[in-house]
Amino acid sequence: MTGNHQSLALLLFGVFVAVTLGITTWAGRRRHGSPEEFYAGGRLFSPMENGFAIAGDYLSAASFLGISGLIALFGYDGVLYCVGFFVAWLVVLLLVAELVRNCGRFTLADVLAARMRESRVRIAAGVSSVTVCVLYLVAQMVGAGSLIALLIGETGGRARAWTVIGVGTLMVVFVALGGMRATTWIQIVKAVLLMGGAIALTALVLVRFRGDLDALLGTAARNSGHGADFLAPGLTYGGDWTARLDFVSLGLALVLGTAGLPHILSRFYTVPTARAARRSVIWAIGLIGGFYLMTIVLGFGAAAVLGSDAVRTSGAAGNTAVPLLALDLGGGAGSTGGTVLFAVVAAIAFATILAVVAGITLASSASVAHDLYGSLSRRAHRTPRGEVVVARIAAVGIGAAAIGLGLLAEDLNVAFLVGLAFAAAASANLPVLLYSLFWRRFTSRGAVWSVYGGLLPAVVLVVLSPVVSGGPDAIFPGVDFHLFPLRNPGLVSVPLGFLAGWLGTVTSPAPADVPGHAAKHAETEVRALTGAGAA
Repeated sequence: MTGNHQSLALLLFGVFVAVTLGITTWAGRRRHGSPEEFYAGGRLFSPMENGFAIAGDYLSAASFLGISGLIALFGYDGVLYCVGFFVAWLVVLLLVAELVRNCGRFTLADVLAARMRESRVRIAAGVSSVTVCVLYLVAQMVGAGSLIALLIGETGGRARAWTVIGVGTLMVVFVALGGMRATTWIQIVKAVLLMGGAIALTALVLVRFRGDLDALLGTAARNSGHGADFLAPGLTYGGDWTARLDFVSLGLALVLGTAGLPHILSRFYTVPTARAARRSVIWAIGLIGGFYLMTIVLGFGAAAVLGSDAVRTSGAAGNTAVPLLALDLGGGAGSTGGTVLFAVVAAIAFATILAVVAGITLASSASVAHDLYGSLSRRAHRTPRGEVVVARIAAVGIGAAAIGLGLLAEDLNVAFLVGLAFAAAASANLPVLLYSLFWRRFTSRGAVWSVYGGLLPAVVLVVLSPVVSGGPDAIFPGVDFHLFPLRNPGLVSVPLGFLAGWLGTVTSPAPADVPGHAAKHAETEVRALTGAGAA
């Protein structure tokens, strides 16, 4: 882009940042310093508002940038991400939303503590939640680096590094000053902008091909370099048995992981009742489903209009496919229309990243303050305001960790990185959550073993996978210490999480020998199903 057009793009981009900071300042003035206000926004949001916020929280850079890029590069196999991310909400709707709202207060650990009042259970859930959140944050940082580097015309490592640092700083400001109220309104604004931008781009793609989907897909196949294979399964995951197992592993992680994501679970506490939580999920499903349908059109549109080679040249992982598509649809490089449309899409994508990182950072800082600090500190020294202060400090530390890891993983696809976070959530959080809600015999030992029995294998297998070493696209391409052949650990780590929970429970003392076990389970069951005694 020329200097004038680049200035216009940066100006439009800056307007959104200013608006989000204004929302944060407004929300920060209304805070009262209580944990309920900071973590849950006072539980005052309506189902529609919370549904939009959930969609804003869930539709991350992986959805807008990563999935579209994968479809542009790999065709049908990229669409599989859309299916996995969307089907996961059936698990949330049917098994999790209302029960979590009734049993918990602010975090996943609250659900477990409803029937297992032991600090080691809360600590395990806190450690798992923070780990999942940091993995998810890394993906957003990578997406931000690719996007802003493209926007300012600098694709070097230094530009990406400063972008990641800037995004990390902004997310800490949002969370520390505004809490859940600011985070929710940023997510609502982002959801509206994202849906509007996706609708506009999808319409432009369809107009380019006169509404003929066959022509769109045919052109995409021809310009992909793969021909008819581009529209058939197997381009990425159809090679040897390792690739096929990797696909099964990825699908398992995506479908089961959403119900264990800490920042998604925390959204159910921002509404007043369990019924409102369920209605929030219904709103979110409608928005998310419509968005993923448009993402498929955008991915194939990028392949058809730009060509897969052009997408790959701009970024090997395909994260810049949608911004480049917007530039072309608006008139091409150097045109005012192309620059404006590119800037608008970049601002929307950046809104996506900021809204998601704010939600994840808030959830992780809540786990640190409410679960870890609350369990490790002496009860006499804890105060509600002190807990909120710890949460704000934790946001700074988590932001710093995410920045450092984001700089290491800058060349990986954001959708793939999010898949790793989903695998960790499905392995560590979902088993203990389902066992706690539905298994009468489940014990504290089973809970601790379930969390660590899923989390540790997931993290270790990722470290020993081709993602970290052993290939040109690995984080450390110059060394090779990979022992695990799959890129996603879900196929192994998810069953291990369930197995560890079962094993820990059956080796515990009999429930009848544990004082209060039956009464606590009965109380939790009544509370989960009726909402009696819910916060």
